[in-house]
Amino acid sequence: MAPRLKTRERIVQNSLELFNQQGERSVSTNHIAAHMEISPGNLYYHFANKQEIIAVLFSEYENLVDSFLRPPQGRPSTVDDKRFYLKELLAAMWNYRFLHRDLEHLLDSDAELAERYRRFSQRCLIQGQGIYRGFVDAGILHMDKVQIESITLNAWIILTSWVRFLCTTRENSAHLSEEAIKRGVYQVVMLEMGYVTAQARSAVDALCQEFFVPLNRALEQ
Repeated sequence: MAPRLKTRERIVQNSLELFNQQGERSVSTNHIAAHMEISPGNLYYHFANKQEIIAVLFSEYENLVDSFLRPPQGRPSTVDDKRFYLKELLAAMWNYRFLHRDLEHLLDSDAELAERYRRFSQRCLIQGQGIYRGFVDAGILHMDKVQIESITLNAWIILTSWVRFLCTTRENSAHLSEEAIKRGVYQVVMLEMGYVTAQARSAVDALCQEFFVPLNRALEQ
């Protein structure tokens, strides 16, 4: 059983690499098999079609985001927690950038995936509000309930549409740099700046500098 599992994992890893490099629409199962130097039949033994591979990759992405998008337990939130969330979001967006780039097409092509994504979105928005409430309770941000709800939604819209926005700024939309995606995370920090308390200002300013990427560099790379 072990070698069979290994081939399956390799198919998933190679698919992710190709989807990220070239965009999911440009990559067929035959491309994946050729890239791996295996027969299409070998690939079909593990996955009936490309949608099944995408479903596994979405599960990986979903589990990754669920693993870090939660308030700390048993202690107040800190600006270091904010840094942690931003770094984890950047890594998730970068490592699964094909999902963000081709999202509407992927969801149009697979009703089951679309339903899973809706549930994932709702969960992320609930968790995001919990994280912001933690920052308010810790005296890092000053916001009321409606502001928390609104800023969580704005952050979600930026994070989920940033990669597609970047694709509109370049001729070769397959080539995206990690730095360009980092600017999207910085945009989220900017949403929060008007709500930062005096006591947290210098720490949050330092965080801004850490994630800053000049816009012209982000849009051209």
